[in-house]
Amino acid sequence: MFHHARSHARSHARSIVLAFTLLFASLTSVHTLEAETVKVFILAGQSNMEGKAPNALLDLQATDPKTKDLFAHLRKDGQWIVRDDVFIKFLERKGPLTLGYGSRDRTGVELELGTVMGDHFKEPVLLIKTAWGGHSLVKLFRSPSAGLPAQDKLEAELKQAQDRVTKNNEKNKKNDPLPTMQDIKSGYGSSYRDMLSEVQSVMNDYETMFPQLKGKKLEIAGFVWFQGWNDMYGGENEYASNMKHLINDIRKEYKSPKLPVVIAAMGQNGSQPAKNAMLIVQEAQMSMNDVPQYKGNVKAIRTDVLVDKAAEALFPTWKQNGEEWKKTGGDFPYHYFGSAIWFNRIGKAMGDAMVELLAK
Repeated sequence: MFHHARSHARSHARSIVLAFTLLFASLTSVHTLEAETVKVFILAGQSNMEGKAPNALLDLQATDPKTKDLFAHLRKDGQWIVRDDVFIKFLERKGPLTLGYGSRDRTGVELELGTVMGDHFKEPVLLIKTAWGGHSLVKLFRSPSAGLPAQDKLEAELKQAQDRVTKNNEKNKKNDPLPTMQDIKSGYGSSYRDMLSEVQSVMNDYETMFPQLKGKKLEIAGFVWFQGWNDMYGGENEYASNMKHLINDIRKEYKSPKLPVVIAAMGQNGSQPAKNAMLIVQEAQMSMNDVPQYKGNVKAIRTDVLVDKAAEALFPTWKQNGEEWKKTGGDFPYHYFGSAIWFNRIGKAMGDAMVELLAK
């Protein structure tokens, strides 16, 4: 009888173990299923989204006792961290996120933004950056629902283009064909279409581009916009309207009516008040926070308040203080002085804003 009872107890224990094993397997499979999704963020804009902080400046400031604490979380054992959970595609470059995914030999907001996203998600993260210097929202990034400008504006643009070619032909004894109205119209939205094509290319070929993501499913999780300079030259007064069209069209394209959108507003004014066209564009960008249907799913952030004051103070005399400038900045005010500190602060603010929207 004692043997029978002990045998029964063992059988009961095995049943309990089996039940827990099945439960654990079930929970594990759910977690694995979630991890099979890759969170994709589209980063779009012009030269500042490309990224203008020199890699050499980041290397220097990351080891300078005065500034190294600002970069410590991005480094390990004296080297820049190469993320194994965050990947990036920027035009011809692709790979795990680390230093150097900005313009040539430079870094942009993607470094801090990707770090925030990687730390936030248990799923892998993929950043697809589509940015081209000098591209406006009023024309090149103009999205479909904005339509074309009025006919008189198109005709004025055509005349200007034809005059330019005519003068060039006369000056250089050439016979280039004059632009047509179709040529003028085709320029509108070309960068928007290129952005969609670039994203689709990655969606089609990501398993080849990133073997680590093979077999996983991509999910467009957010859109980040950093742009505005070229719209100060004729596009400022319709920026707010064009921004709404861009948000709505992106959401329609990816069948995500409340896709989280983060906008980094123009802030090249730094410590000084923005003026004239820059102020108009900046206010148009920040006004997206007040659009009722965007509450909780669109967030515009200020970038001027994140200014690198050391770079701002030194820039006026950078030519006379070349060696010190190399340790502080690396570009002109329209590129946020090429400040590694300023670009990183903007990227971190973008990431924090995206996390806030995702939580809502």
